[in-house]
Amino acid sequence: MLPLAFVTAVSMLAMWFPLRTLWHQQSELDTTAAQIAMIARQQKSLDLQANSIATTSAATLLARQQYQLVEQGQSLIQVLPGSVAGHPTQWSGDPGNQPLVSPLSVSSLVPSASHSPRHTAQGFVERLVHTLEFWR
Repeated sequence: MLPLAFVTAVSMLAMWFPLRTLWHQQSELDTTAAQIAMIARQQKSLDLQANSIATTSAATLLARQQYQLVEQGQSLIQVLPGSVAGHPTQWSGDPGNQPLVSPLSVSSLVPSASHSPRHTAQGFVERLVHTLEFWR
């Protein structure tokens, strides 16, 4: 009985290791096949998108809508949204979409006296030296 148990154990181990390796490799093949199928679907979608803008008129329309490009000799005018009932709209991070500065707040934009030069009647050489003093 002991020799039969030994032979059975050895044969199970001899079969288990190759079968486990085959099973692991098959799962990797299935994962890779799924990735290939997903990439093929993406490629098909991109091909359809490329074919849809292959004409000159479609490319021009795309350039105007998404990239605000215009043909040579034309100019682009952008109308910004205003405020509704005293509530300004939410502005994005684009400075071009931010509201204009109120004329009442211009005094805050003028440099203060601490930033003004010490001598009002500086010569050209003194201004040039002051400009080139990058270590200050």
